[in-house]
Amino acid sequence: MPASCKLPDGEPTTRVPAMPTDTNAGGDIFGGWIMSQVDIAGSIAAIRYIGKRVVTVAVNALHFKKPVYVGDLLSCYAHVEKTGRTSITVSVEVYAERYREGVEVVRVTEATLTYVAVDKKGRPEAVSSSV
Repeated sequence: MPASCKLPDGEPTTRVPAMPTDTNAGGDIFGGWIMSQVDIAGSIAAIRYIGKRVVTVAVNALHFKKPVYVGDLLSCYAHVEKTGRTSITVSVEVYAERYREGVEVVRVTEATLTYVAVDKKGRPEAVSSSV
């Protein structure tokens, strides 16, 4: 069995179980589903930080480090890295908790995303907070 790590301190931004409907043709969890979870967690962190609506403008980096399996409990930890005039960059780490022969915790994905704050009409809006 691979070496298990531990979950980071603090509460995850999101937590969701991987279900059979989330699999790809090979039976593992589909990468697009994981990407969606990453984007949701990243946007939550951005919105909480600046208090405004945001839209995703870039996935700067996304690395799948380990596969995710049906039954894994995914925990996404999102942290604001920096802000610009209208943008906010967020890093997201995803951990899988596996309950097979005991508990195993594995870091499965890392990503960095950029969001832009937008007004009610969807136009870029200044970000007031900064890291």
